Amino acid sequence: MPSELDKFDRRILAILQTDARRSAELIGTDIGLSASAVQRRIARLRDEAVITAEVAIVDPKRTGRPLTLIVDIEVERERPELLASLKQWIATEPAIQEAWYVTGEGDYVLIVTAKDVEDYDTLMQRLVAENANVRRFQTRVALGTLKRGLLVPMDLQE
Repeated sequence: MPSELDKFDRRILAILQTDARRSAELIGTDIGLSASAVQRRIARLRDEAVITAEVAIVDPKRTGRPLTLIVDIEVERERPELLASLKQWIATEPAIQEAWYVTGEGDYVLIVTAKDVEDYDTLMQRLVAENANVRRFQTRVALGTLKRGLLVPMDLQE
């Protein structure tokens, strides 16, 4: 069973979410723990899957994928095997950055990155051709990015 997060764990997580390369020594200085205590806590947070990944955040525009699209997908049937197939397709498609199973008119919301409209169109043609369960999709083009991230707010008052 995962252990309860205390104020030190939360402070460590708050720091790591903004700078995953920060040394245990500097974190310890900031929060009042030794570097070895910080290292043990980080190892435990990884083992307990509180920290699920440590990645570099890359600017899609600088890497030739400037187009961001928000796609609502509606499926034909809620049959488990068809949904499982679609979920697997979505999970393995690199251009799909995020995918959410949602309530409302659509069944899924996807965040997609593409080189251009033609690149996106090719992806969606493959989606429909390889997933007969997709009834329809609706696309919105992001005109600008106001905020991007996965930072989870930490209540540091505990």
